[in-house]
Amino acid sequence: MTLGNFILTADMSHKKLQRMAFEIIENNIGEQEIILAGIKENGLIIAHIVWAFLRENFHGKISVIEMEIDKKNPKHIAIPGDINFDNAVIIITDDVANTGKTLLYALKPFMNYYPKKIQALVLVARSHREFPVTPDYIGLSISTAADELIIVDTKGEEIIGARLL
Repeated sequence: MTLGNFILTADMSHKKLQRMAFEIIENNIGEQEIILAGIKENGLIIAHIVWAFLRENFHGKISVIEMEIDKKNPKHIAIPGDINFDNAVIIITDDVANTGKTLLYALKPFMNYYPKKIQALVLVARSHREFPVTPDYIGLSISTAADELIIVDTKGEEIIGARLL
């Protein structure tokens, strides 16, 4: 884990996720239900951390679901089949937004329902948009070279930090 430059420490990541949770509350005043759809692996960890912040201050139902997407071939997306997403606020969570492709495909399963809102949250957003999807909640926005990578490191259910490689 010593390779690369840290652009976010664990403490910085924690504070950014807490701030984004407050933004979610502000932008969803009066809503009855928020569903955090975490993209497996790191997006799901982020969803659980944001859920912990939300449950202290949001006065409605909050749940976390897992989305499984093959980021190289995102045609097939797995989500729980027993949830009705009608009239819910859905917030898709992921660790890094690069081109917008993953977030765009993550919208697909929710199009079979009539959600009230669909929003997106990422810990780090890069400036390489190729698809017309922009996250609503961004922890850190950073310009990088196309050949650079951003890796969000985790340990269990915690964010250790984010590195630029």
